[in-house]
Amino acid sequence: MSLDLSKLVGQIIDLAASLKSKSGEKQAKIEFALKSLRSSAVDLDALKKKIESSKTTWLIASPRESVDLHLTPPTCPDDFIVLASDGSHIDVDRHQSAHCFLINIGIVQLQYGRNPDAQLLNFPYLYYKDEDVSINSADGRKIPIEGQLLGIKRSIEECHLLAERAQVLDSGLPVVSLLDGSLILWRLAEQVYPDFVIRELLVDGFLKYMNQLKELSRSRPLALASYISYPRSTDVVNLLRLAVCPHLPVDCDRHCAGKFVSKECDVLNGVLDRDLFWYLLAPEERSAVYSSSSSVVSKYYGDSEVNFFYVRLDGEVARVEIPLWVAESEKLVGLVHSTILDQCRRGLGYPVSLSEAHEQAVINTSGRQQFWALVEQILVDDGVSISGSAKSESKRTRWI
Repeated sequence: MSLDLSKLVGQIIDLAASLKSKSGEKQAKIEFALKSLRSSAVDLDALKKKIESSKTTWLIASPRESVDLHLTPPTCPDDFIVLASDGSHIDVDRHQSAHCFLINIGIVQLQYGRNPDAQLLNFPYLYYKDEDVSINSADGRKIPIEGQLLGIKRSIEECHLLAERAQVLDSGLPVVSLLDGSLILWRLAEQVYPDFVIRELLVDGFLKYMNQLKELSRSRPLALASYISYPRSTDVVNLLRLAVCPHLPVDCDRHCAGKFVSKECDVLNGVLDRDLFWYLLAPEERSAVYSSSSSVVSKYYGDSEVNFFYVRLDGEVARVEIPLWVAESEKLVGLVHSTILDQCRRGLGYPVSLSEAHEQAVINTSGRQQFWALVEQILVDDGVSISGSAKSESKRTRWI
């Protein structure tokens, strides 16, 4: 039975009315947030000390520059290269006859200027060996790579191929390497994994490839950044929560836990960073650079500590994440800022290189079905006995 949309019309009308009634309240909260941000900018040192002494339950951005900063982009280089990577995958399917998974990585290399060039590539990898489909510890423990862990592995491979591609460039032109999504492997923090899993995926995986790009930047103008469209982050708004808190030092568990009375910071409930910077920034401007207080970053990232800034485009505010070695270079931050804007102009509001990398990587429903059909066909042709689940077979059979 398909979805009966006619039964939802009334509920959607109620949703629209609810959103409309809340819009005025939210606008007042945004105006308060802007006022608080500008007040906090007066004494940046005092704000940083308040951050250092605080104990909160939220992620708080730490500003590297004045919090009310809004900068226009520098001029984009005449000649430069953009590398972009994105991926897709087919997860392990316990209803299929073969235990394997597929990762497809799209790589795009766009060169602009006097010698324009474009290379659009994809690299599909099939993982089926015992050592490839699980993470193994020295004492014999095995953690299967599937579901959430497979999503993390795909992110690692996106960075891996980006670093490999950057390694072979010899043009001497400025290079911006772009990833889609966050540089923070949040999913490692969402669930408790053994240390050997985190070490293989993060320390010996993602961070190793980030550091390869860092080493390349020592001999050429090269920056790494990730682009997050329509972000839901509240790191900077949480900084303002701390700024308006009357308690010194700020200690949420001590002063506010279990209390149902109104708190000073409640006035910022529901405000996202993107709401704040839509009003603070003019089109094409960027915000101050902030560092993330994520526990994963604090514990493991070291010199690759994740920083970020916001940039206002024609239709949205995007979050751009950069490692510390980029954040510490005004020239590289400017290169990322100007290049992101150039890419968005060429891509109708979204970086064209990432859009093309996605097109190279994406696996649609038909492709997934064809993949499993090909696996089964080759197994049968090779005389391998196969047996899928009854559920898998029923999905392929029309009863009515």
